[in-house]
Amino acid sequence: MYVLAINGSPRKGGNTEAMLNKVLEPLKDNGWETEFYQLGGKKIRGCMACMKCWENKDNQCVVDNDKFNEVYEKMVRADAVVIGSPTYFADVSAEIKALIDRAGLVALANDRQFAGKIGAAVVAVRRGGATHVFDTINHLYQINGMIIPGATYWNMGYGMNKGEVLEDVEGMANMLNLGQSIDWLGKAIKPHMDSFPRVQYLHGEG
Repeated sequence: MYVLAINGSPRKGGNTEAMLNKVLEPLKDNGWETEFYQLGGKKIRGCMACMKCWENKDNQCVVDNDKFNEVYEKMVRADAVVIGSPTYFADVSAEIKALIDRAGLVALANDRQFAGKIGAAVVAVRRGGATHVFDTINHLYQINGMIIPGATYWNMGYGMNKGEVLEDVEGMANMLNLGQSIDWLGKAIKPHMDSFPRVQYLHGEG
């Protein structure tokens, strides 16, 4: 099984990175193929609402001069996707917002490609606003029919400077438990993923 961890923080070696790596630890130990993808700080533009993905239905975005199609291809292949973001003005980083808007739409346009996959959100925060970041990422998962695992608390860790989140004992323990939950859930649902109901998304109706 394959898990993709996407880092939306542009800060190399930062708190979001440390938390995502902690989530991946038990998955590596239990035989998963793991990949850490650095999106923060890379070129990815927002959705233009051109709706070409609904016309073409070719599993990609027509804007191909940035990192989107590369990371989207990995998301489609993954059994589990863990998106991590720092808290910027009580919301996700610009790179993660662009990813959510585009990946969510392209997946819906192409037979709900994320349906039945596992999706988890991880949030680094200095003090406040993390719950809204957590919700923003989970909204991508919910509208796409993904399965969100629980842990011991909301998946957030506290720290400002690089490495400070490692001192958040409860937060890091939660990351470890999240990885364990993903492992258990993935093995439980893997035999049934092909039969997951892919209800048609009624775009533009209602």
